[in-house]
Amino acid sequence: MTMISAGTDDTVVGEAAAVEAAACLFHGFSDRSRLTIVQHLALGEHRVVDLTGHLGLAQSTVSRHLSCLLDCGIVTVRAQGRASVYALAHPEAILELLAAAERLLGLTGDAVVLCPRYGKTVRP
Repeated sequence: MTMISAGTDDTVVGEAAAVEAAACLFHGFSDRSRLTIVQHLALGEHRVVDLTGHLGLAQSTVSRHLSCLLDCGIVTVRAQGRASVYALAHPEAILELLAAAERLLGLTGDAVVLCPRYGKTVRP
């Protein structure tokens, strides 16, 4: 994804679409519960019941977030008997993204948490 325009209308439209896609991807990771689910799936496959036990969230909450992550292409699902087993769709890339986020958080320090718009004190 490049942010520098070569000046053609096609390039600008393509870059706008790429930025929109990136924004949608990051939105998939923007919820604390979804991010926690992704981190647990980085450890391996999980069933919904496993995730509800690990995370202390309601089954409906976990299922709703898994549905979002599935729609975004972040996770996959397969049937195992009567259960659905979830896994990361692209584990290597997702682990690289999470590692890059950790590096960036290390560089920004408390700035993200203290951000007046999206920081810890902001409530939706």
